[in-house]
Amino acid sequence: MASERPARRRSGDHAAVSAPRDNPDHERLVLRLALFTGLPGVIGTAVLLWRGGYSAKVQWTFDLLVAGSWVIAAFVLRERVVRPLQTLSNMLAALREGDYSIRARGADRDDALGLAFLESNLLGETLRTQRLGAMEATALLRTVMAEIDVAVFAFDDANRVRLANRAAESLLAQPAERLLGRTADQVGLADMLEGASPRTMDVTFPGGSGRWEVRRGEFRQDGRPHTLLVLADVSKALREEQLQAWQRLVRVLSHEINNSLAPIKSIAGSLLALVDAPDPPSDAGADLRRGLNVISGRSEALVRFMSAYARLAKLPPPNKAALDIAAWVRRVAALETRLAVDVVEGPATTMSADGDQLDQLLINLLRNAVDASLETNGGVEVRWMRQNGTLSLVIEDEGPGLANAANLFVPFFTTKPAGSGIGLVLSRQIAEAHGGTLTLENRGDGRGCVATVRFSLDED
Repeated sequence: MASERPARRRSGDHAAVSAPRDNPDHERLVLRLALFTGLPGVIGTAVLLWRGGYSAKVQWTFDLLVAGSWVIAAFVLRERVVRPLQTLSNMLAALREGDYSIRARGADRDDALGLAFLESNLLGETLRTQRLGAMEATALLRTVMAEIDVAVFAFDDANRVRLANRAAESLLAQPAERLLGRTADQVGLADMLEGASPRTMDVTFPGGSGRWEVRRGEFRQDGRPHTLLVLADVSKALREEQLQAWQRLVRVLSHEINNSLAPIKSIAGSLLALVDAPDPPSDAGADLRRGLNVISGRSEALVRFMSAYARLAKLPPPNKAALDIAAWVRRVAALETRLAVDVVEGPATTMSADGDQLDQLLINLLRNAVDASLETNGGVEVRWMRQNGTLSLVIEDEGPGLANAANLFVPFFTTKPAGSGIGLVLSRQIAEAHGGTLTLENRGDGRGCVATVRFSLDED
């Protein structure tokens, strides 16, 4: 089979099909095959005419007529074969150039050539729909990139800027036209392309300064690796969080201090009036003693409150070592003497943790569970399980359950007359310091509460 003549390569083509030079092209091959196919019939007709006894004029007339019809038929056949191929070639070229509006006539499923035209038309419609979707997605992406207040840069494998959104322009105080093509060193972002990701850095840029969260990602474009750099200003968010934390702290401290100082001030005023009285009553000494006892008691309560807050605010980082979970749970459960805690053995597990801090966590949770169960003469059960690299420690009680779950982890909030309001907060801090979580919720299978502590285990 002869090879087809390659299409002429134009600028922008990725590849051109080559054919051996000694082979005839497709159009000439079709013409030659058509002529060769009709040649035996023409020769036979000529022989019969010359042997039929006809005059020379008749013979030449018919010979020319047959030969002319033969040549014309060959060229018509060539045109019928080549023209559809040229149509398909033009359609494919248009599709390659991004013109999806051309359609071929004569598309028909019952005809081989018509089926080829039909599939080409459907291909053009599919590509047109995909291109429209890609253009809409690109427009949406450009709009989002332009509107977000996060600086986004894209660097190629030579660390040259290939993309910078509006926030990036504002951050570096330069338009994108001046940033594109410059290296990361030239725009002052070389340090951002190295080191851990994500991380926070205190950096001053021409367009602003503060604390920035640095994130990087990798992607490929045109087969070449690129780096996506995202810089988010977290200074404002941190300031807002700090402000809210200070406001909460001030409210808690003001509430507790005022609760202690108000009676102290009132009693001190009464005692001062009693001392300054020209004729004090006979029981003035007893009144003074009672008043001073109240002042002393409230002062001690205020000192305990401040000590508890200092303890909550100064939790040291965990000093981790190997901890046997079964031995830890049994040891802490045995410390509770008011009610026997039912320990349900789980799988043998060892984790790296600060044993002293986890003791405090479990003591607080068991104390709360026992306090609740004593109100209803219920029981307390503790168990643990291991699944998918996670250790779950569950403490269930049969108490009255949670009445106000929204304030469970609010510092110094307590429903107990002698409670400090820091036990659950401290327990959650300890869990989070070990990379875990603490949740409390009412039981779904009966009365009571369930506390769940989850830790991630280092799997070998």
